[in-house]
Amino acid sequence: MAEWTLLNEELDRWQEAGRVATFWWRDDDLAEHTTALDRLLDLRAHFDIPLALAAVPARLDPDVATALDPDCTLLQHGFAHQNYAPSGEKKSEFPASRPAGEIAEELRAGKELLHRAFGGQFAPIMVPPWNRMADAHLELLPKLGFIGISRYKARNASLAALNLAALNTHADLIDWRGTRSAVDQNLLIKQLTDHLRARREGRADPLEPTGILTHHLVHDETIWALLFGLLAVLNQHPAVRFLTVRGSLAMIDELPDFLYAGSDTETDE
Repeated sequence: MAEWTLLNEELDRWQEAGRVATFWWRDDDLAEHTTALDRLLDLRAHFDIPLALAAVPARLDPDVATALDPDCTLLQHGFAHQNYAPSGEKKSEFPASRPAGEIAEELRAGKELLHRAFGGQFAPIMVPPWNRMADAHLELLPKLGFIGISRYKARNASLAALNLAALNTHADLIDWRGTRSAVDQNLLIKQLTDHLRARREGRADPLEPTGILTHHLVHDETIWALLFGLLAVLNQHPAVRFLTVRGSLAMIDELPDFLYAGSDTETDE
């Protein structure tokens, strides 16, 4: 484990300070039951940690629900994972130029579909495709019954809008702009330690769990190996605790209890 030294040293500092380094794990693009999903779930079970799966409603095979176990929470990954951004802008299903009424209709339908498919395992948290949603559309989410939004990079505040929790991810295992295989391990370690250090030193919200982002459908063997190595390092360190979605929301004092109570059926014990 020598190559993980910098991460372990940062975790040691949390332990020396008597603090718990919280993490959560989000995997995107769930649509159907595949061998890649089985491999992901086996990995989750091996380390006995909670997993949040962001499902694409318009592509969903409802039968995928039978493959899941109680330690999985389902989130909503947009509606169709379709790009509506004008030419020249970064990809987004929900750019500022798209009519709010059209977006609301899709998101409402998608939310109802996921609730029917997954029941109490579904937590109404929006995971916008490409981690992008125009600020002008955020106010739609609480009106539609969403209690949170999950994007990428450290949150600026615990609420993204009134009664809308921010629960982001901070380390992506895939080199999307390069090889599309595993990101360089040193970069992954830097992403994790930078967020952990910023939390510990008060430069980032100390209560936002450090989020790991994966995409099981496009994992090659190098990505799977990197993920296994990371989870092994984290799982054996006494300062680390993986939170469920409900546990992560419970850390946000500004979020009324009635919004997250029962949003998933897991506990952190």
